Amino acid sequence: MGKSEVIIGTSAAGALEEEAYRLIRRALIDGDFTPDSKLSIRGVCAALSLGHMPVRAALRRLVNERALDAKPSGTAVVPRLSRREFSDLTAMRLQLEPLALTLAASHLRLPQFQRLDFLVEQHEAALLATDPKGVRQADAGFLFELYRSCGSALLLSFLESLWLRRSPMFWEARWALLGSSLGRTPHRHREITKALREGRTETARDYLADEISMAADFLQEVMTFREE
Repeated sequence: MGKSEVIIGTSAAGALEEEAYRLIRRALIDGDFTPDSKLSIRGVCAALSLGHMPVRAALRRLVNERALDAKPSGTAVVPRLSRREFSDLTAMRLQLEPLALTLAASHLRLPQFQRLDFLVEQHEAALLATDPKGVRQADAGFLFELYRSCGSALLLSFLESLWLRRSPMFWEARWALLGSSLGRTPHRHREITKALREGRTETARDYLADEISMAADFLQEVMTFREE
Protein backbone atom coordinates (compact mmCIF):
# COMPACT_ATOMS: atom_id res chain seq x y z
CA MET A 1 0.00 0.00 0.00
CA GLY A 2 1.38 3.40 -0.97
CA LYS A 3 1.69 6.41 1.27
CA SER A 4 -1.19 8.21 -0.43
CA GLU A 5 -3.45 5.20 0.11
CA VAL A 6 -2.62 5.19 3.83
CA ILE A 7 -3.41 8.89 4.10
CA ILE A 8 -6.71 8.47 2.23
CA GLY A 9 -7.65 5.47 4.38
CA THR A 10 -6.87 7.37 7.58
CA SER A 11 -8.81 10.39 6.38
CA ALA A 12 -11.84 8.28 5.51
CA ALA A 13 -11.77 6.57 8.91
CA GLY A 14 -11.52 9.95 10.62
CA ALA A 15 -14.49 11.26 8.64
CA LEU A 16 -16.60 8.26 9.66
CA GLU A 17 -15.63 8.69 13.30
CA GLU A 18 -16.52 12.38 13.13
CA GLU A 19 -19.88 11.57 11.55
CA ALA A 20 -20.66 8.98 14.24
CA TYR A 21 -19.60 11.42 16.96
CA ARG A 22 -21.72 14.21 15.51
CA LEU A 23 -24.82 12.05 15.13
CA ILE A 24 -24.65 10.56 18.64
CA ARG A 25 -23.88 13.95 20.18
CA ARG A 26 -26.78 15.56 18.34
CA ALA A 27 -29.13 12.79 19.51
CA LEU A 28 -28.07 13.45 23.11
CA ILE A 29 -28.53 17.21 22.79
CA ASP A 30 -31.90 16.75 21.10
CA GLY A 31 -33.07 14.54 23.96
CA ASP A 32 -33.41 11.25 22.11
CA PHE A 33 -32.22 9.35 25.21
CA THR A 34 -33.22 9.28 28.86
CA PRO A 35 -30.86 8.77 31.80
CA ASP A 36 -29.72 5.15 32.16
CA SER A 37 -30.24 4.47 28.43
CA LYS A 38 -27.68 1.98 27.16
CA LEU A 39 -25.81 2.63 23.92
CA SER A 40 -24.19 -0.60 22.85
CA ILE A 41 -21.74 -0.49 19.97
CA ARG A 42 -23.84 -3.00 18.05
CA GLY A 43 -27.06 -1.06 18.59
CA VAL A 44 -25.55 2.26 17.57
CA CYS A 45 -23.94 0.69 14.50
CA ALA A 46 -27.32 -0.64 13.40
CA ALA A 47 -29.07 2.67 14.04
CA LEU A 48 -26.47 4.75 12.18
CA SER A 49 -25.47 2.22 9.52
CA LEU A 50 -21.82 2.69 10.47
CA GLY A 51 -19.02 0.26 11.28
CA HIS A 52 -17.82 -0.77 14.72
CA MET A 53 -14.56 1.20 14.68
CA PRO A 54 -15.95 4.71 14.13
CA VAL A 55 -18.82 4.10 16.55
CA ARG A 56 -16.48 2.74 19.23
CA ALA A 57 -14.19 5.76 18.81
CA ALA A 58 -17.14 8.20 18.92
CA LEU A 59 -18.53 6.64 22.10
CA ARG A 60 -15.08 6.77 23.68
CA ARG A 61 -14.87 10.49 22.91
CA LEU A 62 -18.25 11.10 24.53
CA VAL A 63 -17.19 9.11 27.59
CA ASN A 64 -14.04 11.24 27.82
CA GLU A 65 -16.25 14.34 27.66
CA ARG A 66 -18.35 12.86 30.48
CA ALA A 67 -21.46 12.97 28.33
CA LEU A 68 -21.64 9.17 28.72
CA ASP A 69 -20.51 6.65 31.32
CA ALA A 70 -18.74 3.42 30.34
CA LYS A 71 -19.58 -0.02 31.69
CA PRO A 72 -16.91 -2.77 31.93
CA SER A 73 -18.73 -4.58 29.10
CA GLY A 74 -17.99 -1.67 26.78
CA THR A 75 -21.59 -0.47 26.74
CA ALA A 76 -22.01 3.29 27.12
CA VAL A 77 -24.76 4.58 29.42
CA VAL A 78 -26.43 7.99 29.55
CA PRO A 79 -25.62 9.25 33.07
CA ARG A 80 -28.25 10.15 35.64
CA LEU A 81 -27.26 13.36 37.38
CA SER A 82 -27.15 13.86 41.12
CA ARG A 83 -29.13 16.73 42.63
CA ARG A 84 -25.90 18.67 43.15
CA GLU A 85 -24.83 18.12 39.54
CA PHE A 86 -28.24 19.24 38.29
CA SER A 87 -28.07 22.37 40.47
CA ASP A 88 -24.58 23.14 39.16
CA LEU A 89 -25.78 22.58 35.59
CA THR A 90 -28.68 25.00 36.13
CA ALA A 91 -26.37 27.61 37.65
CA MET A 92 -24.08 27.42 34.61
CA ARG A 93 -27.03 27.64 32.21
CA LEU A 94 -28.28 30.74 34.03
CA GLN A 95 -24.93 32.42 33.39
CA LEU A 96 -24.12 31.27 29.87
CA GLU A 97 -27.47 31.14 28.07
CA PRO A 98 -28.51 34.74 28.91
CA LEU A 99 -24.98 35.78 27.88
CA ALA A 100 -25.44 34.08 24.52
CA LEU A 101 -28.78 35.84 24.08
CA THR A 102 -27.19 39.22 24.88
CA LEU A 103 -24.39 38.67 22.35
CA ALA A 104 -26.89 37.49 19.75
CA ALA A 105 -29.29 40.42 20.13
CA SER A 106 -27.41 42.85 17.88
CA HIS A 107 -26.98 40.22 15.15
CA LEU A 108 -30.64 39.26 14.76
CA ARG A 109 -32.20 40.24 11.45
CA LEU A 110 -35.50 39.62 9.71
CA PRO A 111 -34.71 36.02 8.65
CA GLN A 112 -33.80 35.07 12.23
CA PHE A 113 -36.95 36.69 13.62
CA GLN A 114 -39.07 34.91 11.03
CA ARG A 115 -37.50 31.61 12.05
CA LEU A 116 -38.08 32.40 15.74
CA ASP A 117 -41.73 33.24 15.04
CA PHE A 118 -42.15 29.96 13.18
CA LEU A 119 -40.64 27.99 16.08
CA VAL A 120 -42.89 29.77 18.61
CA GLU A 121 -45.95 28.74 16.56
CA GLN A 122 -44.58 25.22 16.24
CA HIS A 123 -44.02 25.01 19.97
CA GLU A 124 -47.52 26.20 20.83
CA ALA A 125 -49.09 23.82 18.32
CA ALA A 126 -47.13 20.90 19.80
CA LEU A 127 -48.31 21.85 23.30
CA LEU A 128 -51.93 21.86 22.19
CA ALA A 129 -51.43 18.50 20.48
CA THR A 130 -49.70 17.10 23.62
CA ASP A 131 -46.77 16.14 21.39
CA PRO A 132 -43.66 15.96 23.62
CA LYS A 133 -41.28 15.33 20.72
CA GLY A 134 -42.62 18.36 18.86
CA VAL A 135 -42.35 20.47 22.01
CA ARG A 136 -38.76 19.33 22.54
CA GLN A 137 -37.72 20.03 18.96
CA ALA A 138 -39.34 23.48 18.89
CA ASP A 139 -37.90 24.39 22.29
CA ALA A 140 -34.33 23.42 21.40
CA GLY A 141 -34.74 24.87 17.91
CA PHE A 142 -35.84 28.25 19.27
CA LEU A 143 -33.07 28.56 21.84
CA PHE A 144 -30.26 27.44 19.56
CA GLU A 145 -31.54 29.71 16.77
CA LEU A 146 -30.74 32.50 19.22
CA TYR A 147 -27.51 31.06 20.54
CA ARG A 148 -26.04 30.41 17.08
CA SER A 149 -26.28 34.16 16.43
CA CYS A 150 -24.02 35.00 19.39
CA GLY A 151 -20.91 35.02 17.20
CA SER A 152 -18.85 32.88 19.59
CA ALA A 153 -18.11 29.31 18.56
CA LEU A 154 -16.49 28.73 21.97
CA LEU A 155 -19.58 29.83 23.90
CA LEU A 156 -21.79 27.74 21.63
CA SER A 157 -19.65 24.65 22.30
CA PHE A 158 -20.00 25.23 26.06
CA LEU A 159 -23.77 25.46 25.72
CA GLU A 160 -23.92 22.26 23.69
CA SER A 161 -21.86 20.51 26.38
CA LEU A 162 -24.35 21.60 29.03
CA TRP A 163 -27.25 20.40 26.90
CA LEU A 164 -25.59 17.00 26.49
CA ARG A 165 -26.30 16.56 30.20
CA ARG A 166 -29.51 18.58 30.41
CA SER A 167 -31.55 17.01 27.62
CA PRO A 168 -31.82 13.41 28.87
CA MET A 169 -33.23 14.62 32.20
CA PHE A 170 -35.77 16.85 30.47
CA TRP A 171 -36.80 14.08 28.10
CA GLU A 172 -37.39 11.63 30.95
CA ALA A 173 -39.66 14.22 32.61
CA ARG A 174 -41.39 15.17 29.34
CA TRP A 175 -44.92 14.26 30.40
CA ALA A 176 -44.65 16.11 33.69
CA LEU A 177 -43.17 19.13 31.93
CA LEU A 178 -45.81 19.00 29.21
CA GLY A 179 -48.57 19.05 31.82
CA SER A 180 -47.01 22.04 33.57
CA SER A 181 -46.02 24.08 30.53
CA LEU A 182 -49.14 26.25 30.66
CA GLY A 183 -49.00 26.51 34.43
CA ARG A 184 -45.98 26.30 36.67
CA THR A 185 -43.30 26.26 33.97
CA PRO A 186 -44.61 28.44 31.12
CA HIS A 187 -42.34 29.09 28.17
CA ARG A 188 -41.38 32.71 27.49
CA HIS A 189 -40.44 32.34 23.84
CA ARG A 190 -43.07 34.72 22.48
CA GLU A 191 -42.15 37.33 25.10
CA ILE A 192 -38.43 36.85 24.42
CA THR A 193 -38.93 37.43 20.69
CA LYS A 194 -41.08 40.53 21.26
CA ALA A 195 -38.55 42.02 23.67
CA LEU A 196 -35.66 41.41 21.27
CA ARG A 197 -37.59 42.97 18.39
CA GLU A 198 -38.12 46.07 20.52
CA GLY A 199 -34.48 46.25 21.57
CA ARG A 200 -35.23 45.32 25.20
CA THR A 201 -32.37 42.88 25.60
CA GLU A 202 -32.32 42.94 29.42
CA THR A 203 -36.02 42.07 29.51
CA ALA A 204 -35.42 39.19 27.09
CA ARG A 205 -32.59 37.99 29.35
CA ASP A 206 -34.91 38.07 32.35
CA TYR A 207 -37.57 36.04 30.52
CA LEU A 208 -35.00 33.43 29.53
CA ALA A 209 -33.55 33.18 33.05
CA ASP A 210 -37.07 32.90 34.47
CA GLU A 211 -37.86 30.05 32.08
CA ILE A 212 -34.67 28.14 32.97
CA SER A 213 -35.19 28.63 36.70
CA MET A 214 -38.85 27.60 36.77
CA ALA A 215 -38.23 24.43 34.76
CA ALA A 216 -35.26 23.51 36.96
CA ASP A 217 -37.24 24.05 40.18
CA PHE A 218 -40.02 21.87 38.85
CA LEU A 219 -37.64 19.09 37.85
CA GLN A 220 -36.03 19.14 41.28
CA GLU A 221 -39.45 18.12 42.62
CA VAL A 222 -40.47 15.48 40.08
CA MET A 223 -37.21 13.86 38.87
CA THR A 224 -35.37 10.87 40.31
CA PHE A 225 -31.71 11.71 40.79
CA ARG A 226 -28.73 9.38 41.02
CA GLU A 227 -28.59 9.17 44.79
CA GLU A 228 -32.30 8.38 45.18
